[in-house]
Amino acid sequence: MYTIVVVPGPGMAPCEQLRLAPGETLRFGREAPTGPQSLLTIAHDGVSRSAGEITATDTYWSLSNFSRTATYAVENPEGAGEHIKVAPRRLGAPVAFEFSRVVLPAGTELLSFDVWAPRHDYAAPADGPDRSDRSDPALSCGGESTALAFPLDRSKRYFTVLAALCEPRLRGEPYAPLPTVEQVVERLRPRWPAANRAAVQWNIDYLAVKLRLKPGPESCEPGPRLNGKKEMLVSLALRFDLVREDDLAAQAFSASGATR
Repeated sequence: MYTIVVVPGPGMAPCEQLRLAPGETLRFGREAPTGPQSLLTIAHDGVSRSAGEITATDTYWSLSNFSRTATYAVENPEGAGEHIKVAPRRLGAPVAFEFSRVVLPAGTELLSFDVWAPRHDYAAPADGPDRSDRSDPALSCGGESTALAFPLDRSKRYFTVLAALCEPRLRGEPYAPLPTVEQVVERLRPRWPAANRAAVQWNIDYLAVKLRLKPGPESCEPGPRLNGKKEMLVSLALRFDLVREDDLAAQAFSASGATR
């Protein structure tokens, strides 16, 4: 059974999707390799003759970069800018994204093809509170549940503000500028008619304390002044999946009304 699907980019051969079973490999480059390996041909003089290789496993895949000079990027199109870099001559770099875009520098162009790894295995959820830390012997004996690192209530207005801040990048624009406070106000007004600049700014300040970017009111220390507070909040939220794309639907954010 195949676990990896490679989707060639424009002008690549073959043009149809390629499926790899665990243990199978796919070479990519400008020329066909010697031997029985499968090949994704990228007919561009800026791509090495033997540029790299993909190896499938059960739940992820690895990328080998055969280039002597070019660094390859593997982007997560759903990860709001999340990516890994594979240095020249690096072998077997593991990639765990469910959907990936391999980007190759080729002269003055950037060429890309997609890799899908739809098989992701997860442990069965335990009953009751989070007891995922099985290394803690107390939990195997009915001990206390694990404390949440970022306790967010999705029914609260502060979460709606955070979701509105994250929305442009969750919509597949990883480098989009963050919305201004005024744009957040306009975005939230249909479901929060009383929204105004002061209320949204208060929630942003509250989130900075709640997510431990600033000390709380119980601290005697005022903490450093935060420049780029919204950027820090969004980066943290997207890095740890505190806000996901399905949250936009839950918050009734339609794609047609997304902040630009």
